[in-house]
This record gives sequence, structure tokens and C-alpha cells, in this order.
Amino acid sequence: MARPKNFSPTYRKHRNSARCLVNGRWIELGRFNSPESRAEFARIVAELAASPATAIAPSNSPTVVQIIAAFWRHAEEHYRHPDGTQTGELSGFRDSLRPLRKLYGHTPACNFGPLALKTVRQSMIDDGLTRKLINQRIGRIKRVFRWAASEELVPVEVHTALTTVAGLQAGRSKAREAEPVLPVAEELVEATLPFLNRHVRGLVQFQRLTGCRPGEACRLRRADIDMTGNAWSYRPARHKTAHRAKCRNIAVGPRAQSMLREFLDVPPTEYLFSPKRAMAEFRASQRARRKTPVQVSQQARQPKSMPKRQPGARYTTRSYFRAVAIACERGFPLPLHLARHDKESREEWEARLTPEQRAEAEAWRKKHHWCPLQLRHTFATTTRKLFNLEHAGAALGHSKMSATEVYAERDAGLALEVAARIG
Repeated sequence: MARPKNFSPTYRKHRNSARCLVNGRWIELGRFNSPESRAEFARIVAELAASPATAIAPSNSPTVVQIIAAFWRHAEEHYRHPDGTQTGELSGFRDSLRPLRKLYGHTPACNFGPLALKTVRQSMIDDGLTRKLINQRIGRIKRVFRWAASEELVPVEVHTALTTVAGLQAGRSKAREAEPVLPVAEELVEATLPFLNRHVRGLVQFQRLTGCRPGEACRLRRADIDMTGNAWSYRPARHKTAHRAKCRNIAVGPRAQSMLREFLDVPPTEYLFSPKRAMAEFRASQRARRKTPVQVSQQARQPKSMPKRQPGARYTTRSYFRAVAIACERGFPLPLHLARHDKESREEWEARLTPEQRAEAEAWRKKHHWCPLQLRHTFATTTRKLFNLEHAGAALGHSKMSATEVYAERDAGLALEVAARIG
């Protein structure tokens, strides 16, 4: 195994002078062992300690790859939750920087300008990404160069030039527009509930009754719920705006309390909705339904000490979304002429369908499938209709009503009432 690189410089003697190696080049410090050379060496060490990433990229003309490497070392330390785990922002930066590294990896960073950034953006358009996602990823690239300018890895003019590239506007570019997330009909949700296990059903019901985010529902613990008073209060330990020093308080009403009581028989620090307990309940039900006696060899079989795959302590948003998608497939199967035949692989099934049938299957899924994000929109729209926009914003935890308007659909019946009375 190769020894790790040591980026800390060393005070060395060269003839009668002192010098140190920084970023692959020698820096003369003065007469060896003089107070001036020692002070200069201390200053260099202090600068590297304040900004360790500068030891990765040479200070004369770093390339884009070296800038990315320097930023990544900073990002792994910066984008962390209070408990030390890394945030999902790293995944966003990884996807954003991939086309930049592919097209301009060996280009000097000081030569990366607005036209090069537009070329990277065009590659994202050609890959079929949506307009909003492209603007988000281009913004992350600008943030990388802003950080590099603050660390004096690139001239400030490089980042200033990149800020002149405006974001893509709706209807004025070839980028694909993403379909808006709309509320989901209650009939669709009710039809898929029988195909979900008890814990995923609890996640769905908790979201429907509180309007919380999917990640907040997955992290629900008894220790985070204040059960004093008529309305309980759920304060998640981790939420979307925690890094902005904002508090999140989710009100839990009587119906949600009644639903949660069947999950409260766990230690306070364990998650209420757990795939590990769901798997244990599933296996217990299988053993209860077994009609044949268990063989002696199966009784003596020892479970694996370290299985390759084992259920986690809580659901992630990915596993939650996947469980709902499978339930939609079972609750609303494709018509017979579009569905997969028995013993037909997915590749064979996709090759058998004509372009018209594929479009028909996609339209079927679009009409009958839903995702947990839509539950928050449904809650917001219902709250706005029963109360007003301010009530919906308070329930969703928004500080600005403009954010609430994205979730709460405007009641079209109000416009019809105005037309009936005035028009």
C-alpha cells in the first residue's frame, strides 16, 4: 500500500539558506535558522492549515481537475450533518461536476470562461436533463469556482466572468421542461394501501395527516415527539433547513395520534417505521401460515452472522419511494396487451412493445402512479381550501408564502364563484 501524501512542508537546509517544498516548488525562506526564515516558514504553515485544499493544486496554473480535487476535499468536510454524517449535497456536486471534468478536466482553470460553461450546459441539454435541474447544476459549478477564488486558486475575474452566464428561462431554450408535482387523488392512494406493509402504510398515513416531507416521516422517533397537550408536536432532529438555524415543528393531530399509537411500543430512540421490524413481522406471518412441519435441518440452521443484505433501522426516501412504486404496479397493473408475459424478461418485453405501445404504457403509469412527494402537495391544497394560504404555510413550515404557493394549488372554484356573481 502506497504511503499517503504529506502536504505539510518541512523546514530544510540548502547550503547556507533555508527553504521548504510547497505545491511542488521550492520556496526560499532566508538564512538558515535565522528568526526571519523561521517566521516566514511559520506563516506558510499557518496559511496551509487555514486552507488545506491549497496543498492539492499548484498555485501557478491549476487545471480544472485540480480545482475539483481541491474543492472535493473541502466539501467532504463542509457538507456534514451535526452528527458527522455527510449530506446529500455531495451527490449533487458529483453529478454536476461530471460533465465539467469530462469536457474541460485538463484545461487550465484560469482559461475556463463563460463560453466553456455554456458548452457544459449544452451537454446537459443534450443528455435530456430538465431546465431547472440544469440551472441547479450550473449554479453548483459557479459555486466551485467562487470557492476556488476565495482560496486564491484562481483569479477572482474567473468567477466574475462565470456569473455573467444567466440561467435558462422557460420557453426560451431547448432544455426539457419538468412536469410540475401535482396533488394526488385520494382514490389512488387508497387503492395502493393494501399492497404496502404496515410500516410503509404508516409512513403514507402520517404524511397525509401532517403534510411533512418524506424524509421527516422516515426519521420519526418517539423521542422527538412531545406528547403533552391535545396536539402533539414532532420536532425532527434533522430537516431540510436545519443548516439555516431554523426550527421545524410538525403538529400531530388526533387522527395522526391514533394511527401512531400502534407504533409506539418501541424504545424512544428507535424509528417508528422500520424495515427491520417490517421484515421480522413478515417472516413471523409466514411461519404462522405454514402448513407443513419445519424440517429438523431447517431448525438447526444458524442464521448468517454477517449477511450481505439486511434491512436497515429506518426507511430512506429512496426505499420509501420504491415501495410505493411497487405498490402502484400491483394496484394498477398494465392492460394485458401491454403487460409482461410469464417468463418474459424485461429486455424481451421492451423489445416486443411498439413505440405506440410504449407511449400507451407510459400514459397509463402517469395516470395511475403517484409518489410520496405528492402527499405534501395534497395536504397543502386541502389546507388552503379549508383555511387559507397562511394556514397552509404554517402547517408546511414555510417562512415565505411564495414557497407555499408552489405546494398549495389555487382553488379554481373561487374563480367560478366570482364569474357567477359578477360576470
